Amino acid sequence: MASLLMVAVTACGGGGATESKGEGTGGGAATAAPAAKQSEAVLRISPEDGAESVKTSGALEVFAEKGKLTKVEVKDDEGTKIDGDISADGAAWIPSTHLASGAEYTVHAEAEDADGRVAVKDTSFTTLTPANTFIGHYSPEDGAKVGVGMPFSLRFTRGITEPDAVEKAIEIKTDPPVEVEGHWFGNDRLDFRPEEYWKAGTKVTVRLNLDGVEGRPGVYGSQAKTVTFEIGRRQVSTVDAKKLTMKVERDGEVVKTIPVTTGAPGSATWNGKMVISERYEVTRMNGDTVGYEGEYDIADVPHAMRLTDSGTFIHGNYWGGDAFGNYNASHGCVGLRDTRGGWDKKAPGAWFFDNSLIGDVVEVKNSADAVVAPGNGLNGWNMSWEEWKK
Repeated sequence: MASLLMVAVTACGGGGATESKGEGTGGGAATAAPAAKQSEAVLRISPEDGAESVKTSGALEVFAEKGKLTKVEVKDDEGTKIDGDISADGAAWIPSTHLASGAEYTVHAEAEDADGRVAVKDTSFTTLTPANTFIGHYSPEDGAKVGVGMPFSLRFTRGITEPDAVEKAIEIKTDPPVEVEGHWFGNDRLDFRPEEYWKAGTKVTVRLNLDGVEGRPGVYGSQAKTVTFEIGRRQVSTVDAKKLTMKVERDGEVVKTIPVTTGAPGSATWNGKMVISERYEVTRMNGDTVGYEGEYDIADVPHAMRLTDSGTFIHGNYWGGDAFGNYNASHGCVGLRDTRGGWDKKAPGAWFFDNSLIGDVVEVKNSADAVVAPGNGLNGWNMSWEEWKK
């Protein structure tokens, strides 16, 4: 009985040993599967992993050798992705924008070789923290409602020697869409406008992606900000220096005709399209500041609105007597009858002030002076579209 049991047990084990000589599926030693072949694609990322004080432009590049890039993902320390493009041949990727300063970035890259095998590489680096920076002071203010002539104007705290890099870092979107172009006045001011006055009701969004832009050697932008503003009703007022009148036109209709006085002989008012850039309920006007030394110093000019950087205003005038509509008596400003202290809201100066926005247009014609320079105030409308885009 014991002998029979031993045979049965032996038979059970012996059957497995016999099958192992064939397909190897029995209880014998298994044959090891061949190791997967590594991808021949080689990834090269610049800067090297762990690099510090990396330049914000021109330093980041990803290359694939013996294969093609299939994915490149670059993120900053807040998880924001950096846009870029893989070349048509799959050999290279470069960012489409500059990097921010003083930020840590991670790079994840993938490439495939001719047999579809994937190579992966991950690195990180930190950009430089600049010793010298610049910003752009802008107008209009964020959230403002402005007139149809208002450009988006930036005045930089340092002279810019790399204007293309700075302009590329400013994105403007409008609703409804309209083409908007920038124009430089010198090396420290950049204005943006459409070909014609803005359409009433247009909403404008400006993205200032200046952080990390090298505006001049060793001087980097430090702004990352979004600014929005809205265009109000269309108001364009036309001053006739010969007829001594101003017609206020709103949304295609003349709503008021106001008698005015403009620059007297020898100090005529500029001709041309001028945009209201500042508004003051009351301000001091001193001739010493604009080349008329000792000729006037009025401490309480009511309802004053700036038209040029050189000192042209349209303002209330309580001292002009019967000049309004009769003769030109100012030192170059456009004067409207008003009261001292501006108490009479029905006076032309007060009415016009209360019905005007920063960005409204005042156009002067038939004056003895030349057309105002486009950069003297926010007055780029005195340039053709072709000149503006140069």
